[in-house]
Amino acid sequence: MKKSLIQNLSVNVVQLIVNQVAGLGIFYVLSTSLDKNSFGQINLSLAILLAVFNILSLGIDQIAIKKIASGVDINHVLSLYIIHVLLSGLGFYLVLFIGYYFFPQASMFYSLLLLIGIGKLMMFFSSPLKQAANGFERFRLLAYMSVVSNLVRCVGLIALLLTRHLNIHTVIIIFILGDTAELLISIWLFKRKAATPFTIKWSIIGYRELLLESLPQTGVVLITSALARFDWIFIGFILSAIKLAEYSFAYKVFEISTLPLLAIAPLLIPKFTRFIQQKEMPVAELKILVRVEMMIAALTILLINIYWAPVIDGITHGKYGLINSTTIFILSLCMPFLYLNNFLWTLYFAQGRMKMILSSFVITFLVNVIGDLILIPFYKNEGAAFAFLISCIVQSVFYLRKNTITDLKSIWYPIIPCTLSALVSGFACRVFLGKNWLIIPASIIIYCLLLILFKQIRLSDRQRLAKLFNL
Repeated sequence: MKKSLIQNLSVNVVQLIVNQVAGLGIFYVLSTSLDKNSFGQINLSLAILLAVFNILSLGIDQIAIKKIASGVDINHVLSLYIIHVLLSGLGFYLVLFIGYYFFPQASMFYSLLLLIGIGKLMMFFSSPLKQAANGFERFRLLAYMSVVSNLVRCVGLIALLLTRHLNIHTVIIIFILGDTAELLISIWLFKRKAATPFTIKWSIIGYRELLLESLPQTGVVLITSALARFDWIFIGFILSAIKLAEYSFAYKVFEISTLPLLAIAPLLIPKFTRFIQQKEMPVAELKILVRVEMMIAALTILLINIYWAPVIDGITHGKYGLINSTTIFILSLCMPFLYLNNFLWTLYFAQGRMKMILSSFVITFLVNVIGDLILIPFYKNEGAAFAFLISCIVQSVFYLRKNTITDLKSIWYPIIPCTLSALVSGFACRVFLGKNWLIIPASIIIYCLLLILFKQIRLSDRQRLAKLFNL
């Protein structure tokens, strides 16, 4: 079990690193080679399409993972999921295509939406195979499926840049090719590696039951999809594509900095599901896991803010560094709450508390939307970042109040000493060392010393975490 965990975590980390590095390469090429208006238009199109396709999943993806991990009829679940994806995806694109003729005044933006939408439709079609691999805990297979698009796009864009053929038209072609390649290779890999032959069979009764079971999660998906990209869409339409280009750059780097969370999260759903089934919750070990996550989150706050302005301005020729310093600082403060929310969401999802999860996301969404509506017109990108921070905090408070495991009610405590340690060490080193290269190692050393002082680092943690993942 221990060897399997290490292998799964290692594969997941490698996949995430490859995807994030390739994604960063894509983002860097586009942000530095295209003008801010074109870059913003592409990001606005992606924000709309990703939100829509997430909504179209109706939460069936998470239900499918849970059912497959629990040993439910794989052929039945996967068949219904694939049919749902095909019908909903093609239906949406048909509506999008028809809408092109009803909004001629927005023909340029609509054309961009339609063309990029072809690629995102292909990605949507591949999602059932990826979720099935996740449910099987075949993380190596999932990794192979998940890196194709970003690798093709990254290599393609770099080639265009070097040959001086990069423009918005060739960028769209590369995007479509990358997403289509991921679908084709996912189908090929699943047939060869999954060792789970299946035939697609339609069952209207089974489909209705699947929709009813995913109904609470559907609400969660609706809210989270809107929450994830509402600020992008609002900035793009209310402010300008240029402001969206600046905000999306900061937000993308912020997303990349959640790499450790993205590595851990997929491993927790099947494990927490088994904990609930076995009625054996290792509370002491789970509290240590949260504390370690808080230390990682706070370290991310420290590093991202120390590196930001000099590094980003250096690699983007002054376009996205200093102008985003306040925005990225506010966004980075969300990090501990994202880790905590993911932990609690996974616990509640494994417990089947779907209605409560839906309520949490409704509240979070409303807080974020109201914050955006109030703050963005006055404070622009910084207002969007602050609205997101407030919504993360509200969600954490809600989750903690709904926790029924008494011994886990205090798991939020490490947020305070860990975050303070990061802020104090970063501020002190910036004041006394300025731009000296020693600021980075010095701030990390001070951060670790403060964690020891606050008793956040303990020698027994390693053994207890090993016990947790050996259950």
